Amino acid sequence: MANKKLNRTSEHRKALLKNMLNSLIKYEQIKTTLPKAKFLKPQADKIITLGKKETLQTTKMLVSKLQNLKSANKVKKTLSKRYEKRNGGYTRIIKAGFRYGDNAPMAIIEFVDRDVEAKRVDKKKKEVSKETPKAEEKKVKTA
Repeated sequence: MANKKLNRTSEHRKALLKNMLNSLIKYEQIKTTLPKAKFLKPQADKIITLGKKETLQTTKMLVSKLQNLKSANKVKKTLSKRYEKRNGGYTRIIKAGFRYGDNAPMAIIEFVDRDVEAKRVDKKKKEVSKETPKAEEKKVKTA
């Protein structure tokens, strides 16, 4: 009876928590339902506190909980350094209205001093558009 069940089996709930933790660490801000955000907040704070300890055991525990080496490294190298002076309260929940389809209460959960550029980590930068050979031929003909 320690935490919410969220209408899921224990395996589904653990997978949901792991995926949401990885997304929160990667993007530093995610939008989800309010009950899920309230379920995620203490777990995210515990992960950051665990990352602040510089031992091999805590690194193994992070990799075990997150199942993602990139996320564990980001917690150890980036987030733990960012919050070394702070004693808890690393995340905040902002209510974001209600979802259109089922009127579920929505919320944004984010790190307190988040990096705004982390939201664009997956978006590819626009490559310099190379002109096609046909376009070059047209330029040569007109010149």
